[in-house]
Amino acid sequence: MAGQFLLNLFIALLWVLLQDEMPPRFATFFTGFIVGIGILYVLHRFYGTQFYLRRVFAIIQLIFIFNWELLMSSYVVLKQIMTPKINITPGIFTYKTELETDWEVTTLALLLTLTPGSVVMEVTPEGDMFYIHAMDIESSKDAVLRSIGKFEQAIMEVTRS
Repeated sequence: MAGQFLLNLFIALLWVLLQDEMPPRFATFFTGFIVGIGILYVLHRFYGTQFYLRRVFAIIQLIFIFNWELLMSSYVVLKQIMTPKINITPGIFTYKTELETDWEVTTLALLLTLTPGSVVMEVTPEGDMFYIHAMDIESSKDAVLRSIGKFEQAIMEVTRS
């Protein structure tokens, strides 16, 4: 990924030099960068790796998924705490993850902890089981499991693609 990006920057710089403008303009560099993206996309199968912008788009998608889940869970928590009589049943449940590397497991644990209404209390030493505390186990467990599924899929797209 880094090699393709550096090659793309080199193509953009070469484009600026071949345009022979004085002084060099950012628009020319940007045009060269776009041309470099096209060239690298056509030739990426010869590198034996996938096109580097796929991972960039996967990271952006993960950020959007996290922001959406943060917004939705914040709304649910706000609705819970604004009711005159708090009617929640906190609880702990386990979740077996498909993620393998330490980076993937840590990212999932942090994303879950950052979303309101759920906290990752512990991860097993093998890194395949989470113990999660939910604010309202009856109503929010399904929402948390749905969020975990979305996060896992997005994390795997970033790390394994």
